[in-house]
Amino acid sequence: MLRTIAAVILAIAIAPLQAAVVGKEVSYQAGDTVMKGYLAYDDAVTGKRPGILVVHEWWGHNAYARKRADMLAEMGYTALAVDMYGDGKTADHPDNAGKFATAVRQDQDIMQTRFNAARHYLNSNETVDPELNAAIGYCFGGSVVLSMARSGADLDGVVSFHGSLGGLPPISDKVVAKVLVANGGADPFVKKDSIAIFKEDMEIAGVDFEFINYPDAKHSFTSPEANAYGEKFGLPLEYNAEADKASWQKMQEFLDSIFK
Repeated sequence: MLRTIAAVILAIAIAPLQAAVVGKEVSYQAGDTVMKGYLAYDDAVTGKRPGILVVHEWWGHNAYARKRADMLAEMGYTALAVDMYGDGKTADHPDNAGKFATAVRQDQDIMQTRFNAARHYLNSNETVDPELNAAIGYCFGGSVVLSMARSGADLDGVVSFHGSLGGLPPISDKVVAKVLVANGGADPFVKKDSIAIFKEDMEIAGVDFEFINYPDAKHSFTSPEANAYGEKFGLPLEYNAEADKASWQKMQEFLDSIFK
Protein backbone atom coordinates (compact mmCIF):
# COMPACT_ATOMS: atom_id res chain seq x y z
CA MET A 1 0.00 0.00 0.00
CA LEU A 2 2.78 2.41 0.95
CA ARG A 3 4.57 1.63 -2.30
CA THR A 4 1.42 2.44 -4.27
CA ILE A 5 0.97 5.79 -2.50
CA ALA A 6 4.62 6.64 -3.03
CA ALA A 7 4.34 5.84 -6.74
CA VAL A 8 1.29 8.09 -7.12
CA ILE A 9 3.04 10.96 -5.31
CA LEU A 10 6.11 10.54 -7.51
CA ALA A 11 3.99 10.54 -10.69
CA ILE A 12 2.26 13.75 -9.63
CA ALA A 13 5.59 15.35 -8.77
CA ILE A 14 7.21 14.67 -12.14
CA ALA A 15 4.12 15.25 -14.33
CA PRO A 16 4.80 18.97 -14.95
CA LEU A 17 8.29 18.09 -16.17
CA GLN A 18 7.11 15.69 -18.83
CA ALA A 19 6.98 16.77 -22.46
CA ALA A 20 3.76 18.43 -23.52
CA VAL A 21 3.62 19.54 -27.13
CA VAL A 22 1.46 22.58 -27.71
CA GLY A 23 0.05 22.87 -31.22
CA LYS A 24 -2.11 25.73 -32.41
CA GLU A 25 -3.45 27.22 -35.62
CA VAL A 26 -2.01 30.62 -36.38
CA SER A 27 -2.44 33.37 -38.95
CA TYR A 28 0.15 35.79 -40.28
CA GLN A 29 0.41 38.24 -43.14
CA ALA A 30 2.45 38.08 -46.37
CA GLY A 31 1.80 41.31 -48.21
CA ASP A 32 -1.96 41.50 -48.69
CA THR A 33 -2.43 37.76 -48.25
CA VAL A 34 -3.45 36.06 -45.01
CA MET A 35 -1.44 32.90 -44.42
CA LYS A 36 -2.72 30.14 -42.14
CA GLY A 37 -0.13 27.98 -40.44
CA TYR A 38 0.38 25.73 -37.45
CA LEU A 39 2.84 26.37 -34.61
CA ALA A 40 4.14 23.58 -32.38
CA TYR A 41 6.51 23.57 -29.40
CA ASP A 42 7.13 21.69 -26.17
CA ASP A 43 6.08 23.87 -23.22
CA ALA A 44 8.20 21.78 -20.85
CA VAL A 45 11.37 23.03 -22.57
CA THR A 46 12.72 26.19 -20.97
CA GLY A 47 14.50 29.01 -22.73
CA LYS A 48 14.79 29.82 -26.40
CA ARG A 49 15.43 27.14 -28.98
CA PRO A 50 15.98 26.82 -32.76
CA GLY A 51 12.98 27.51 -34.97
CA ILE A 52 12.22 25.27 -37.94
CA LEU A 53 9.90 25.93 -40.87
CA VAL A 54 8.03 22.98 -42.38
CA VAL A 55 6.97 23.50 -46.00
CA HIS A 56 4.11 21.35 -47.24
CA GLU A 57 3.69 19.11 -50.29
CA TRP A 58 1.88 20.36 -53.37
CA TRP A 59 -1.42 19.40 -51.72
CA GLY A 60 -1.04 22.46 -49.50
CA HIS A 61 -0.89 23.04 -45.75
CA ASN A 62 -2.44 19.87 -44.37
CA ALA A 63 -2.39 17.39 -41.49
CA TYR A 64 0.81 15.79 -42.74
CA ALA A 65 2.79 19.04 -42.44
CA ARG A 66 1.34 19.57 -38.98
CA LYS A 67 2.34 16.07 -37.95
CA ARG A 68 5.95 16.78 -38.90
CA ALA A 69 5.82 20.06 -36.95
CA ASP A 70 4.63 18.14 -33.89
CA MET A 71 7.47 15.63 -34.32
CA LEU A 72 10.00 18.46 -34.43
CA ALA A 73 8.44 19.97 -31.30
CA GLU A 74 8.87 16.62 -29.54
CA MET A 75 12.57 16.88 -30.39
CA GLY A 76 12.78 20.21 -28.56
CA TYR A 77 12.41 22.65 -31.47
CA THR A 78 9.69 25.18 -32.19
CA ALA A 79 8.23 24.41 -35.60
CA LEU A 80 5.92 26.30 -37.92
CA ALA A 81 4.06 24.36 -40.61
CA VAL A 82 3.81 27.16 -43.15
CA ASP A 83 1.21 28.11 -45.72
CA MET A 84 2.66 28.83 -49.17
CA TYR A 85 -0.66 29.11 -51.03
CA GLY A 86 -2.50 31.63 -48.85
CA ASP A 87 -5.63 31.36 -46.68
CA GLY A 88 -4.73 27.75 -45.86
CA LYS A 89 -5.74 26.71 -49.37
CA THR A 90 -5.41 22.99 -50.17
CA ALA A 91 -5.93 20.85 -53.26
CA ASP A 92 -7.88 17.60 -53.55
CA HIS A 93 -6.80 16.81 -57.12
CA PRO A 94 -3.36 16.79 -58.82
CA ASP A 95 -4.54 19.31 -61.42
CA ASN A 96 -5.26 21.93 -58.77
CA ALA A 97 -2.20 20.99 -56.74
CA GLY A 98 -0.04 21.46 -59.83
CA LYS A 99 -1.56 24.88 -60.54
CA PHE A 100 -1.07 26.07 -56.97
CA ALA A 101 2.52 24.83 -56.79
CA THR A 102 3.48 26.16 -60.22
CA ALA A 103 2.11 29.62 -59.43
CA VAL A 104 4.50 29.85 -56.47
CA ARG A 105 7.51 28.16 -58.05
CA GLN A 106 7.39 30.38 -61.13
CA ASP A 107 7.30 33.58 -59.11
CA GLN A 108 10.37 33.77 -56.88
CA ASP A 109 9.20 37.08 -55.41
CA ILE A 110 6.00 35.49 -54.13
CA MET A 111 7.90 32.46 -52.86
CA GLN A 112 10.41 34.56 -50.96
CA THR A 113 7.76 36.93 -49.59
CA ARG A 114 5.67 34.09 -48.22
CA PHE A 115 8.63 32.14 -46.90
CA ASN A 116 10.10 35.20 -45.20
CA ALA A 117 6.74 36.12 -43.70
CA ALA A 118 6.54 32.67 -42.14
CA ARG A 119 10.09 32.95 -40.85
CA HIS A 120 9.41 36.38 -39.36
CA TYR A 121 6.34 35.04 -37.59
CA LEU A 122 8.23 32.02 -36.28
CA ASN A 123 11.09 34.15 -34.98
CA SER A 124 8.70 36.52 -33.22
CA ASN A 125 7.60 33.68 -30.94
CA GLU A 126 9.05 33.94 -27.44
CA THR A 127 10.32 30.34 -27.52
CA VAL A 128 12.53 30.88 -30.60
CA ASP A 129 16.12 32.03 -30.91
CA PRO A 130 15.96 34.01 -34.19
CA GLU A 131 19.66 33.37 -34.79
CA LEU A 132 18.97 29.63 -35.12
CA ASN A 133 16.74 28.74 -38.07
CA ALA A 134 16.32 25.80 -40.42
CA ALA A 135 13.69 24.68 -42.91
CA ILE A 136 12.51 21.30 -44.12
CA GLY A 137 10.21 20.60 -47.05
CA TYR A 138 8.39 17.77 -48.78
CA CYS A 139 7.99 17.42 -52.57
CA PHE A 140 6.95 20.96 -53.57
CA GLY A 141 8.17 22.07 -50.16
CA GLY A 142 11.53 20.47 -50.83
CA SER A 143 11.98 22.63 -53.93
CA VAL A 144 10.97 25.69 -51.90
CA VAL A 145 13.58 25.19 -49.17
CA LEU A 146 16.25 24.41 -51.76
CA SER A 147 15.31 27.58 -53.64
CA MET A 148 15.59 29.61 -50.45
CA ALA A 149 19.00 28.15 -49.64
CA ARG A 150 20.28 28.76 -53.17
CA SER A 151 19.05 32.36 -53.09
CA GLY A 152 21.19 33.05 -50.03
CA ALA A 153 18.55 32.97 -47.28
CA ASP A 154 20.05 33.39 -43.82
CA LEU A 155 19.35 29.85 -42.64
CA ASP A 156 21.58 27.42 -40.79
CA GLY A 157 20.37 24.54 -42.92
CA VAL A 158 17.62 23.08 -45.09
CA VAL A 159 16.41 19.53 -45.68
CA SER A 160 14.55 18.45 -48.80
CA PHE A 161 12.55 15.21 -48.75
CA HIS A 162 11.73 13.90 -52.26
CA GLY A 163 11.79 17.46 -53.55
CA SER A 164 11.93 18.52 -57.18
CA LEU A 165 15.38 19.47 -58.46
CA GLY A 166 14.24 21.08 -61.70
CA GLY A 167 13.44 24.76 -62.12
CA LEU A 168 15.47 25.90 -59.12
CA PRO A 169 16.83 29.47 -59.16
CA PRO A 170 20.50 30.16 -59.91
CA ILE A 171 22.82 29.76 -56.94
CA SER A 172 23.74 32.98 -55.16
CA ASP A 173 27.37 33.61 -54.31
CA LYS A 174 26.23 34.17 -50.72
CA VAL A 175 24.79 30.74 -49.82
CA VAL A 176 25.18 30.16 -46.09
CA ALA A 177 22.79 27.27 -45.42
CA LYS A 178 24.02 23.71 -45.26
CA VAL A 179 21.88 21.40 -47.39
CA LEU A 180 20.64 17.84 -47.01
CA VAL A 181 18.71 16.19 -49.84
CA ALA A 182 16.82 12.94 -49.19
CA ASN A 183 15.86 11.55 -52.59
CA GLY A 184 14.04 8.44 -53.72
CA GLY A 185 16.35 6.34 -55.86
CA ALA A 186 13.33 5.06 -57.80
CA ASP A 187 11.51 8.39 -58.06
CA PRO A 188 10.46 8.83 -61.72
CA PHE A 189 9.89 12.56 -61.20
CA VAL A 190 13.55 13.22 -60.40
CA LYS A 191 15.65 12.45 -63.46
CA LYS A 192 19.31 11.42 -63.34
CA ASP A 193 20.23 14.44 -65.46
CA SER A 194 18.58 16.75 -62.92
CA ILE A 195 20.50 15.12 -60.09
CA ALA A 196 23.79 15.46 -61.96
CA ILE A 197 23.17 19.13 -62.77
CA PHE A 198 22.08 19.87 -59.19
CA LYS A 199 25.20 18.27 -57.71
CA GLU A 200 27.51 19.99 -60.17
CA ASP A 201 25.94 23.40 -59.48
CA MET A 202 26.27 22.94 -55.73
CA GLU A 203 29.86 21.76 -55.96
CA ILE A 204 30.93 24.62 -58.22
CA ALA A 205 29.30 27.10 -55.84
CA GLY A 206 31.07 25.51 -52.88
CA VAL A 207 27.83 24.76 -51.01
CA ASP A 208 28.10 22.40 -48.04
CA PHE A 209 25.60 19.72 -49.07
CA GLU A 210 24.87 16.01 -48.86
CA PHE A 211 22.73 14.12 -51.35
CA ILE A 212 21.33 10.74 -50.32
CA ASN A 213 19.53 8.33 -52.63
CA TYR A 214 17.33 5.75 -50.90
CA PRO A 215 17.24 2.65 -53.12
CA ASP A 216 13.79 1.50 -54.30
CA ALA A 217 12.13 4.57 -52.70
CA LYS A 218 9.63 6.28 -54.97
CA HIS A 219 8.10 9.75 -54.87
CA SER A 220 6.49 10.79 -51.56
CA PHE A 221 8.28 7.94 -49.78
CA THR A 222 7.87 9.65 -46.37
CA SER A 223 4.08 9.99 -46.55
CA PRO A 224 1.90 7.11 -45.31
CA GLU A 225 -0.91 8.47 -47.51
CA ALA A 226 1.18 8.22 -50.68
CA ASN A 227 -0.19 4.82 -51.72
CA ALA A 228 -3.80 5.95 -51.45
CA TYR A 229 -3.09 9.09 -53.51
CA GLY A 230 -1.18 7.03 -56.05
CA GLU A 231 -4.00 4.53 -56.51
CA LYS A 232 -6.68 7.22 -56.62
CA PHE A 233 -4.98 9.36 -59.25
CA GLY A 234 -2.79 6.85 -61.09
CA LEU A 235 0.47 8.44 -59.89
CA PRO A 236 3.77 6.66 -59.08
CA LEU A 237 3.63 7.48 -55.37
CA GLU A 238 4.58 4.99 -52.69
CA TYR A 239 5.30 5.07 -48.98
CA ASN A 240 8.55 3.43 -47.93
CA ALA A 241 8.74 2.91 -44.17
CA GLU A 242 12.44 2.08 -44.18
CA ALA A 243 13.42 5.15 -46.20
CA ASP A 244 11.07 7.32 -44.14
CA LYS A 245 12.69 6.23 -40.88
CA ALA A 246 16.24 6.46 -42.22
CA SER A 247 15.78 9.92 -43.74
CA TRP A 248 14.17 11.29 -40.57
CA GLN A 249 17.06 9.96 -38.51
CA LYS A 250 19.50 11.56 -40.94
CA MET A 251 17.62 14.85 -40.60
CA GLN A 252 17.88 14.67 -36.81
CA GLU A 253 21.63 14.18 -37.05
CA PHE A 254 21.85 17.05 -39.53
CA LEU A 255 19.95 19.40 -37.21
CA ASP A 256 22.11 18.34 -34.28
CA SER A 257 25.21 19.18 -36.28
CA ILE A 258 24.13 22.64 -37.43
CA PHE A 259 22.79 23.67 -34.02
CA LYS A 260 25.50 22.14 -31.82
